[in-house]
Amino acid sequence: MKNIKVVIVDDHTLFRDGLKLILSNSEGIHVVGEAADGKEFINQVDSFEDVTVLMDIEMPVMNGIETARLAVERNPAIKIIALTMFEEYEYYYQMIEAGAKGFLLKNSEMDEVIQAIKEVNKGGNYFSKELLLTIVQNMSELKSSHNKTDNLSEREIEVLHLICKGFSNQEIADKLFLSKRTVDKHRANILEKTGSRNTASMVMYAIKNKIIRI
Repeated sequence: MKNIKVVIVDDHTLFRDGLKLILSNSEGIHVVGEAADGKEFINQVDSFEDVTVLMDIEMPVMNGIETARLAVERNPAIKIIALTMFEEYEYYYQMIEAGAKGFLLKNSEMDEVIQAIKEVNKGGNYFSKELLLTIVQNMSELKSSHNKTDNLSEREIEVLHLICKGFSNQEIADKLFLSKRTVDKHRANILEKTGSRNTASMVMYAIKNKIIRI
């Protein structure tokens, strides 16, 4: 199997070195580059092909949001996983709009980092389990932006909101007084209409399109 090529973009040298050391011992992953800030990474971006980037959001010179936006414009094949802290909610919308495919807490276990890299590399999305739980706990309201969600029915938006809150299909059926089979169909329709592969993808779609507020 071809190695997954990874680039680390973070302004803390010790963090980069530690991550490089651990990933270098992970089968199927090869660290091919690093940068201490967004500007340094953008200066290298044209030399990278088919890479997954672990990128800090808060960096000097150029932050992760602007860096991600420029990088994806220059190289649409780049897959970016944002490295974040619990309290950086206000950046999630902007990072997703800039092209981020995943979010990891900076104190995540290495198994989860590797899982995120593999999932995003094959075209999926990834949310740190702890982050996903925190998002669910802090969701406040249903807010649909009709110009972006016209392809979803009101019922599908309602189901998507409950999926984002962590409810199973059976629990959603009970809450909405529907059969589980009907909810299964709604979920399948949402996956197809939003181009999502999994629950993390649907959550990212809901955040980007402001169907949920965190």
